[in-house]
Amino acid sequence: MKILIISQHIFPRQTPRAHRTTELIKEFAKQGHEVTVYAVLGEYNYEVFEKTHNVSINNISIKTQLTPYTSDDTSTRSLVDKISGKLFGKLLEFPNIEFLYAIPKIIKKEENIDLLISIADPHHIHWGCAKSKLKNPTTFPKMWTADCGDPFMENGHTTSHFKCFAKYEKLFSGLCDYITVPHEGAIEGYYPEFRNKIKIIPQGFSFDLLEENKVFVENKVVTFAYAGMFLKDIRNPNLFLDYISSINIDFKFIVYTPYSELILPYKKRLGEKLEIREVVGRKELLEVLKGVDFLLNVENLNSPTAIPSKLIDYSISGRPILSINPENINKSNVDSFLKRDYSNKLVIQNLERFHISNVVKKFTKLSEA
Repeated sequence: MKILIISQHIFPRQTPRAHRTTELIKEFAKQGHEVTVYAVLGEYNYEVFEKTHNVSINNISIKTQLTPYTSDDTSTRSLVDKISGKLFGKLLEFPNIEFLYAIPKIIKKEENIDLLISIADPHHIHWGCAKSKLKNPTTFPKMWTADCGDPFMENGHTTSHFKCFAKYEKLFSGLCDYITVPHEGAIEGYYPEFRNKIKIIPQGFSFDLLEENKVFVENKVVTFAYAGMFLKDIRNPNLFLDYISSINIDFKFIVYTPYSELILPYKKRLGEKLEIREVVGRKELLEVLKGVDFLLNVENLNSPTAIPSKLIDYSISGRPILSINPENINKSNVDSFLKRDYSNKLVIQNLERFHISNVVKKFTKLSEA
């Protein structure tokens, strides 16, 4: 099968959407499909990656670098970008609106595609695919799956987008063959008239990154870790950090995050108890996670039933998971974990459904339906 995948980011960027794209690329090719990929690349050399996995990696040309657009974080923000973002960000969906015009040019030059998978965020990539299908319906890929992380308009933060842009979400939802989301809780974030197109395909992971688990040895000081982003509105760690700053228990809290603004004020209060680290590659991260006593999950307030990608890696690492509601901290449970009592740990059931080979099979079954 000839497959075209369009995404904003791929490896080496360390985000859930970049990870999803990269794992799909490798596994589709591994299962014998012809895979062509478009993403905003940057300066990273993909020659070895292409030869190793037998795929074609191509750049999406984006002029405006308001945010770290590239897959290797080499983008820069000019003064014009910054001013334009302030003036036109919400009004014109700038700069993501560029994808609306860039994507049709890509699809037009790719011929005889059996399956197109467009990956959001941003949803503007789906908008570009919809525009392409309207302009060239006869040469458009035989099947189109719009893969989504968070919803666009009904994302719990609807003030982020003007209502006039809902027409684009309805446009792509009407024109695509399927909408894929990672969990059932996401379905309600899409307009009711299109929910019959929605299929659940979870995030995919390669489990063979880890060597056989060795016998775990407790750390001298109870050590726990968090990997991922903190968000002020829906995943804010402040109440948790306030609490652990107030208790007289020795511990070490390791945080891997690309944005440390919310936790930096606590460094002075916690001192050596809080260690803030730069984001590392998945393989290196998993080795660290395997060596801590337990792992912290901060639930998303807008989708508490969702299973974020970090929880899969947490589960693969084999360490107990402390899951907290950021607005209602269960202090007793926190105390128990700090005393190495993990009886109330979070357990992710049926982990095999997240194996990338099973995830890819779900996509291919849709194309065969």
